[in-house]
Amino acid sequence: MSRQVALAGPWDLVVIGGGITGAGILLEAARRGLRVLLVEQRDFAWGTSSRSSKLVHGGLRYLKEGQFGLTRESVHEREHLLQQAAGLVEPQSFAFGDYVGRKPGKRAFLVGLAIYDRMAGQRGRHYFERDEFVVMAPNVATKGLQGGMVYTDAKTDDARLVLRVLQEARKHGGVAVNYMAVESLLHEGEAGNVCGVRLRDGLGGAQHEVRARLVISATGAWADRLRATEGAGHRLRPLRGSHLVLPAWRLPLAQAISLMHPVDGRPVFAYPWEGVTLVGTTDVDHADDLSREAAITRAECDYLMAALRTQFPQLNLTDDDIIATYAGVRPVIDSGQADPSKETRDHALWLEHGLLTVTGGKLTTFRVIALDALKLAATRLPELQGQLTPQPVFAAAPPLRYTPELPPGQAQRLQGRYGAAAQALVDAAQAGELAYIRGTETIWAQLRWAARKEDVCKLEDLLLRRTRIGIQLRGGGIDILPRIRSICQLELGWSDERWDAEQTDYLALWTTHYNLPKQ
Repeated sequence: MSRQVALAGPWDLVVIGGGITGAGILLEAARRGLRVLLVEQRDFAWGTSSRSSKLVHGGLRYLKEGQFGLTRESVHEREHLLQQAAGLVEPQSFAFGDYVGRKPGKRAFLVGLAIYDRMAGQRGRHYFERDEFVVMAPNVATKGLQGGMVYTDAKTDDARLVLRVLQEARKHGGVAVNYMAVESLLHEGEAGNVCGVRLRDGLGGAQHEVRARLVISATGAWADRLRATEGAGHRLRPLRGSHLVLPAWRLPLAQAISLMHPVDGRPVFAYPWEGVTLVGTTDVDHADDLSREAAITRAECDYLMAALRTQFPQLNLTDDDIIATYAGVRPVIDSGQADPSKETRDHALWLEHGLLTVTGGKLTTFRVIALDALKLAATRLPELQGQLTPQPVFAAAPPLRYTPELPPGQAQRLQGRYGAAAQALVDAAQAGELAYIRGTETIWAQLRWAARKEDVCKLEDLLLRRTRIGIQLRGGGIDILPRIRSICQLELGWSDERWDAEQTDYLALWTTHYNLPKQ
């Protein structure tokens, strides 16, 4: 289907924004029979939804702030995703050292974990004495260590979660187009209510007018810019969260380690993910132009490294151990808190002049956010009323046929990421393509499938979002680009000149936004 044909209506809903919130709304609306179009000005999951901490969690720290409703909601959604998206959303244990003088102390922490367990309908042992804890979390600092708490949350590949939701939405008739920017909103009637969007194709430059019964903005941290065109005031506080990526062998972890930063007491995590170790996150006001890609600052890098050196002193970690960095901008509702970390992570909805804005919230609760948006949309689309009972996020997929070349554990991993398309991905693999790309948990066949079937428009789409090679390998995977080219160039239909230009652009982007910042 051509991009122009894909835009042909009529539409009940147009959703602006191709992150997890927009994808969730597309799925929930399409499965209820609405004609829904999603447009994304860059690539799917380009913004916050590929730059998160990759955690599907209840938000244990929100209990301390009295946000019991948000925590309960998040815990319930985490459990649903663990059941329905096995291989994509996976359990992850967290270890928190009980040090002399550290807050929160043992008693308060265990009370919080007991509430956490009750919300999830489970029970487990959480406290381990010093010797046991050191075995479970080797290399942690032992000075003042009395023992430690261990609890379980979950992790995911955030960009692949978005793509899986989009895949499911398309099965129900939803349409999603990337690199299609909204230039302005269309209006009708004396009230001037929003009735559609004027689009510009980011690849060819063509313009289109698309009308719909309702327009939903799911643009996250960018939502205020669209609201401002309707005369609405500022409501968001964009906060940057930055991360470091280290080799798993240099910072080997069986558990995720939760630590309090030695300077300001903020929580920082280090955890195993996709064959590497992630470290994050910061929480600072993002004053840069939102049209430019976010990047870690030198101060943020030093902040995270200070936490690592305090928690793992014997490893002597340095900047040379950092493979890559990444930063995302969170859409946080501005309540005027002096400390950015104290701003609520709950979501908000505003219906203004026919434009429904959905923003804030967490990766974990995307289904709840989508259903809340449709409940408000039902005031304009009455056929939705009474149709918003939660449904399983993903339909069950048939098991993969046994393939001896597939590494152990890959079958469930591929099913979680690709659902019913997993078997076709395996069948499309050529000789040697079911093997791991060294240093990652990605197999070569995922590159071929992405190039063939997953709306890859730029090389960065392939390496930073369809796969995560760009943050898993030094230099963004520069050493394996020749083999990637041999697999993907023909699938993408790119000329030699096009591939060379894409490679130049990708490496320049990686150097300025995913590399270690200069001193």
